[in-house]
Amino acid sequence: MAAPSGSSEAGSLAEERLDGLLELIAQRTPAPGGGSAAACAAAIAAALQQMAAAFTLTRDEYADRHEAAGELHTRAGALRAAAVELADRERHSYVALLDALRLPAGSPDRDQRIAAGRAEAIAAPLELCRLAAETAEIGAQLTRDGNPNLAGDAICGTLLAEAACQAAAALVRLNVAPSDGQTSADAASADAASALADRAQEARRLALRSRLD
Repeated sequence: MAAPSGSSEAGSLAEERLDGLLELIAQRTPAPGGGSAAACAAAIAAALQQMAAAFTLTRDEYADRHEAAGELHTRAGALRAAAVELADRERHSYVALLDALRLPAGSPDRDQRIAAGRAEAIAAPLELCRLAAETAEIGAQLTRDGNPNLAGDAICGTLLAEAACQAAAALVRLNVAPSDGQTSADAASADAASALADRAQEARRLALRSRLD
C-alpha cells in the first residue's frame, strides 16, 4: 500500500487529507495516536462552533446577539487553530519520549531526556484539556443563545469537545509518574486535567439540557 501523503515524521497532520490522516493513525506506529486524534476531534468541535456562531451573525433577528456571537466565532477559530497545532505537538512529544526511553541504560543524558520527554507528554494533553473545555463551553452558550437551527451542530461540537477533553485528561493521568515518584507538579497537572474534564462535562450537560430536556 502506498504511504499516505505527508506521512514523513516532519510532515504536519494539518496537510493530510482525511483518508490519509486516518491511514496514519491506523498504522502500526506509536504516533500519531490517541493524543493527536483527540486534538483533531477538538479542532472539528471548534469548527462546528464557528459554524453555529456564523449562522447567528448572518440573521437580522439575532441582531442583539451579534456582538457575543462574533466574539465566540473569533475565539472558536483561535481554538481550532490551536487544536491543529496540538495534534502535531502531541505526535512529536510522544515520539521524543519513546526515543529517550530507548537510550541504553547509563547514557549520560538518558534521565534528563526522559524527564523532559515526560514533562512534554503531560503538558501537551493538559493544554488540549484547556482548549477542549473552553470549546465545549462555547458550544453550550451557542446552544442556548445562538441560532436555534444550528443547535444540533453546537451540541455535536460540545460532545466532541468533551470527548477530546476527557481523552486528554486520561492521557495526563497516564503520563504522570507513579504515586510514589510523583512531584508536586505531577499532582497539580493531574488535578488540573480532572477539573477541566469536569468543566467540559458540565458544558455538555448544559447544552443538552437547554434543548433536549
